[in-house]
Amino acid sequence: MSVPTADNALWIRRFHPSPDPAVRLVCFPHAGGSASFFFPVSKALSGSMEVLAVQYPGRQDRRTAPCIDNIEALAEEIYTVMRPWTDSPLAFFGHSMGAVLAFEVARRLEDRDGVELVGLFASGRRAPSRHRDEYVHTRDDNGIIAELRQLSGTDAALLGDEELLRMILPAIRSDYKAIETYRCDATATIRSPINVMVGDDDAKTTLDEARDWARHTTGEFDIRVFPGGHFYLSNHQAEVIDAISDYVRDVPSS
Repeated sequence: MSVPTADNALWIRRFHPSPDPAVRLVCFPHAGGSASFFFPVSKALSGSMEVLAVQYPGRQDRRTAPCIDNIEALAEEIYTVMRPWTDSPLAFFGHSMGAVLAFEVARRLEDRDGVELVGLFASGRRAPSRHRDEYVHTRDDNGIIAELRQLSGTDAALLGDEELLRMILPAIRSDYKAIETYRCDATATIRSPINVMVGDDDAKTTLDEARDWARHTTGEFDIRVFPGGHFYLSNHQAEVIDAISDYVRDVPSS
């Protein structure tokens, strides 16, 4: 593996390092999310694979770093810092906005470096080419907070802490702008298999919109539906982790 730079360490968090992993699972957070969201995933999978988590700018220890409110620009940055980690087979997991970012980084790795993923897990997000007119990023602060409460994707304690909440709102607004202004052609594909996970009561993604991910791979496609809404995985973390582990174990690492 190429030696990661200091900049790489800002973007990629490695909670449970493995010297020679059979597979690396790279996790992409949702809008407003951070790398620490995936610490439990890293801990649970540390015996079978190495988990890396992407830390977007503008949050937690990167709070003073300028936010990036464009998916393509953000994907370019992540692609650059991912290249040193491609000495082992890669799988990507992205939730919501993270699913789209995972797809865009996978496209770049395939097109520019010939690196194909073991699999891409797209969670809680409609297919890249399925667009909705959404404008959460244009709301005032109270409007964005109302959206967070509706989706139940932000820690309840944080939603009740006015000072902390106001501190992270710029990053959340930036993320919403990035995903709401993103456009993808229906012909954009990757060769890697795509595995979709979605809640059966997700207001942000219908089952029809989720199934359309099949149009974006020339490889295998699968979809798994869980009970719950946009953050179904909060109540089904063990099943999601088991599904990822079972899939990766059954795929030859080459």
